[in-house]
Amino acid sequence: MNEKKSLDSEYFKDVYEANDDPWNFETSEYEAEKYAATILSLPRKHYENVLEIGCSIGVLTQLLAQKSTQLLAIDVSEKALNLAAKRCEKLSNTTFKKMNFPEELPDESYDLMMISEVAYYLSASDWQFAIFGLYERLLPEGNVVLVHWLPVVHDYPQTGDEVHNSFEKLMKDKMTNVFSTRAENYRIDVWAKS
Repeated sequence: MNEKKSLDSEYFKDVYEANDDPWNFETSEYEAEKYAATILSLPRKHYENVLEIGCSIGVLTQLLAQKSTQLLAIDVSEKALNLAAKRCEKLSNTTFKKMNFPEELPDESYDLMMISEVAYYLSASDWQFAIFGLYERLLPEGNVVLVHWLPVVHDYPQTGDEVHNSFEKLMKDKMTNVFSTRAENYRIDVWAKS
């Protein structure tokens, strides 16, 4: 079977041109509940240097900033980043940068990496490449948080379960799963670098 290609920046440009909040992050009860569960899943009360991949319009970013000394939020969409920066303009510990994950990742090291509703946009091979790039930038004892929608979406290259299962397969000898939960439509896995 041919692997589906990763969704590119043009896909997200079209999505945000059609709607400023295409996944209803601001208004959805599902999103609010999932964000609360995500923050509760964090093993530490506070992190020094946090990377949020695929921050979109910055709703989760606002919550993550409260747990961070420094937070870098990246996204492939210029429009999403502008909306996120406006939403978070009072947060002095948060910066935004346009990056095309996984080809582009910052050079710094992080003690928390948040990958929420992002990795299923990548092909299986691009996600595998991304996992190793993330691992290299994760500090010892640092956490990677994976949060993904579980139902199949026809134009996404992977499902949430495929994303989480491939991470586990590649990292089970290098990292420890310290938290795992499944709701009806999403799952959260938190990993710690050994």
